[in-house]
Amino acid sequence: MANTGHQRFNRPVSSPIIVALDLPSGAAALDLARRVAPHVGAFKVGKELFVSEGPELVRELRRTGAPVFLDLKFHDIPNTVAKAVAAAVRLDVQMLTVHCSGGSAMMRAAETAAQETAASLGKVAPLVLGVTVLTSMDADALVELGGETNITRQVERLARLAAASGLRGLVCSPLEITPLRSILPPSMQLVTPGIRTGAEKSDDQKRTLGPAEAMAAGASWLVVGRPIYAAADPVEAARGILESVRRAA
Repeated sequence: MANTGHQRFNRPVSSPIIVALDLPSGAAALDLARRVAPHVGAFKVGKELFVSEGPELVRELRRTGAPVFLDLKFHDIPNTVAKAVAAAVRLDVQMLTVHCSGGSAMMRAAETAAQETAASLGKVAPLVLGVTVLTSMDADALVELGGETNITRQVERLARLAAASGLRGLVCSPLEITPLRSILPPSMQLVTPGIRTGAEKSDDQKRTLGPAEAMAAGASWLVVGRPIYAAADPVEAARGILESVRRAA
């Protein structure tokens, strides 16, 4: 497997796993983070947890030295998104997300804000990730919105726009990794959510792969939520996923 550049997440790590802390309370999130930390590379804070606990939860995670992926999927006018990104940089996160469908001006504003704010603070700029098509969406959902009828074509269109706008990373379904690797610069970081091991109940994720398959296809990072936090033994689940990835490397 090719080196996909995990060191680009601001510090060298031995695990490509980002655990989604999709839990209702900060106490539960911090407890899970503490328990699985030896097997994972970073933690993702999404909308539910951020709205419930606010920036202080991110600060608490950062005080442990763990990289944080702030997944709020900014989508607004360029100036508003630029200010939100600057605030996220000041919060000291290592990854954050914007919707590619916000357009090239918005994405350029986000990347510029990340670079300029980080430089002013003497920090490494976080990776601004463009979200192409949500992994919960299928072709019918795109048609409902009046968009492209082929998901892969829509993802590729938005991915090219993101790269042209200066973004250095994308969030994409595991099923889109291979086509994206064929059209994007090798340095582009691909973060894949919706990873499933096959042991979970059916849910709202429609375009998924297993962790080893996704890494073999060229993923840089794997966002793993329910297979870890909803497992009977989250520590064993995290360890098992990491071992499966290492065996396939």
